[in-house]
Amino acid sequence: MNYQETIDYLFNVAPLFQNIGAGAYKEGLENTRLLDEHFGHPHKAYKTIHVAGTNGKGSVSHTLAAILQAAGFRVGLYTSPHLVDFRERIRVNGKMIPEQRVIDFVTDERSFFEPLHPSFFELTTALAFQYFMEQEVDIAVIEVGLGGRLDCTNIITPLVSIITNISFDHTQFLGDTLDKIANEKAGIIKPNVPVIIGETNGNSTIHQVFLNKAQAMDAEIIFADEGDEITNARLENDRWYYETRHFGCFEAELGGLCQKRNTATILAAVQQLTIKPAAIHEGFARVCELTGLMGRWQKLRSNPTVICDTGHNVGGLQYIAKQLTPSDSTIKERKSIIMGESSLTAGHKGALRMVIGMVADKDVRGSLSLFPRQGTYYFTQASVKRAMPAQEIASLGQELGLPCRADLEGNPITYSTVGEAYHAALADARPQDFIFVGGSSFIVADLLKSLQEKA
Repeated sequence: MNYQETIDYLFNVAPLFQNIGAGAYKEGLENTRLLDEHFGHPHKAYKTIHVAGTNGKGSVSHTLAAILQAAGFRVGLYTSPHLVDFRERIRVNGKMIPEQRVIDFVTDERSFFEPLHPSFFELTTALAFQYFMEQEVDIAVIEVGLGGRLDCTNIITPLVSIITNISFDHTQFLGDTLDKIANEKAGIIKPNVPVIIGETNGNSTIHQVFLNKAQAMDAEIIFADEGDEITNARLENDRWYYETRHFGCFEAELGGLCQKRNTATILAAVQQLTIKPAAIHEGFARVCELTGLMGRWQKLRSNPTVICDTGHNVGGLQYIAKQLTPSDSTIKERKSIIMGESSLTAGHKGALRMVIGMVADKDVRGSLSLFPRQGTYYFTQASVKRAMPAQEIASLGQELGLPCRADLEGNPITYSTVGEAYHAALADARPQDFIFVGGSSFIVADLLKSLQEKA
């Protein structure tokens, strides 16, 4: 098999959660332990950092990897989902796993794993852990796939565990209340391993869930949102500038409004490690270059400005909505917002154009209700089975008062592909306009793929 045939095989023999949802989910660690034993427990050959949470896992994982790379370590990075290429999930010092290694893994090991009927994520995790051992990494940053307690990454014993935050997502697997979800995420807390909790948003129940678990595991627990490490923060021209108590002043490449809270989480984590401030500064400033991170308030072009972001649930989209919504303090002249708590304009003087699609198993109504009522919406759907049909999301958008392009009879105009919607928005836009593309990781993935194909 060549590389594309190998990927097609993986997607078919072990269905991909991002494509079909619940049908790809397998609860329990039995297969994971069998695969781990078969490969000789490779995760024990290097140190690890474990990152869980509802939102922010990707940004936190990539930034930590960038910091560790800048500090001179050989770093493995395992994240999900991928946007363009499967190999984005498995990197060493920012470089994706070679195509041939993926081919060899399937060719050499399929006789063992096929009888197990593993999930796609179980196979991918086994490949990542083995590849990191082969590459003799010093440390690997491992992002949880879903939940924590029963996630197949949860066989590791890390230097530090991180839980970024808790909000409603994947409720069909993790529970329909925040405390149930928190209990699942808390499953990554290990005996005598310090754990960083990024934010609890003042929810005393979530706070107590984590505190109880940490005490039971005799693990030190740090609540990053209760600390005062960041003494000042401002957002200018889509870059954060921070002043801190222990790490000096630095700028950060990731410009999303949510990133201030992620930064507090990351700084609490690096305090558990021996990292010089210079490496921390470099990691924050060059995270996309060092690790290949895409889709986090990513600027794709100017005149008109085009931004895409993978935020895909209410917890993540609330920050994007704030960043897209003009406020009285910023509509006159967008200078800087101290501490990043105020609503921001997206930096545009012209019209706002929103290319939006979502998956049907999310809280679509709750997410759409966050978005600004000004501008023009171009409703579309991603090329995955979970995608909500464009017509359905457009009807819901109209019901919520989101203005979209319509035909002469007032019916919403929709677009069958993300590329079509994007190019329609681009054709309508003036140089001073602002185009946002998002609502789902898969919308961003389709956009980036279509742009690569046209390049």
